[in-house]
Amino acid sequence: MNIVFLDTATLDDLPDQLQRLASLGTYVGYSGTKADEVVNRLTGAQVAISNKVVIDRGVMDQLPDLKLICIAATGKNNVDLKAAEERGIPVRNVSGYSTEAVAQLTVTSLLALAMDLLHLNEAVYDGTYAKSPSFAYWRRSYAELSGATYGIIGLGTIGRRVAELATAFGANVIYHSTSGRNNDQPYPAVSLDELLTASDAVSIHCPLNERTEGLIDRSALRKMKSGAYLVNVARGGVVVEADLIQALNDGIIAGAACDVFTNEPLPNDHVYHTVRDRSRLLLTPHVGWASVEARTLLIDGLIENIRKGY
Repeated sequence: MNIVFLDTATLDDLPDQLQRLASLGTYVGYSGTKADEVVNRLTGAQVAISNKVVIDRGVMDQLPDLKLICIAATGKNNVDLKAAEERGIPVRNVSGYSTEAVAQLTVTSLLALAMDLLHLNEAVYDGTYAKSPSFAYWRRSYAELSGATYGIIGLGTIGRRVAELATAFGANVIYHSTSGRNNDQPYPAVSLDELLTASDAVSIHCPLNERTEGLIDRSALRKMKSGAYLVNVARGGVVVEADLIQALNDGIIAGAACDVFTNEPLPNDHVYHTVRDRSRLLLTPHVGWASVEARTLLIDGLIENIRKGY
């Protein structure tokens, strides 16, 4: 079979792993593919692999040989699923591959933010610490995660792993299910309002859909404790980004960490760049999913999905 990977960029530093796809047939990979290049590159291919490149109805209409679409990610929003179904083309994603990586970043971001670690590191290097009259230095105190209430929005696979890590630190976990179905869990299920009001830290792990878009808005943020922290590693659209900046600038919450954004890459004129105190907003470039182990599992999943056939 002919296999074409349209956008390998996030895997290009793992060439040995990518080359495993060649064992399944004739394989060609492109670091990136523009919209007007998709049809030409997929012509004659039975299997298309895409991470973010859009494969819509118009593209499929021009590809009579296409038999299978594999998504190098969890979400399927870059493929016209209805058009694929009408043509009998299976669309297979890879789920669960990044659980450990995203959970690790969630807790790391929270602790780095709450403990002011970026500032403290710089304080040692720039001489601030050397001028301290004491053997220790900090500019703001921090609390331990042990004994704190940790609220999780969306207790799927990643949310459950974060709950385990938070529990290992001694936190008391509560959660809110955005679907209303995931209620058989070993942690107290609460309303969103109760979670926001009670939690010292909140992390978001729900999908982006009609129920969750804009879920964390000005009203929601005002229900949080003034000393609470928010971590978003789900999707940028779950949080109203302008409202979050306002909450940070007004001191409504203590801080936030975001690894996902409504527009990616984050543009230079994004509202997040208007935060008054950057130490209150930790931004990472959608890297939570990208550990070597996670990306290796992603390729494992792609291979498995191709081997299932058409």
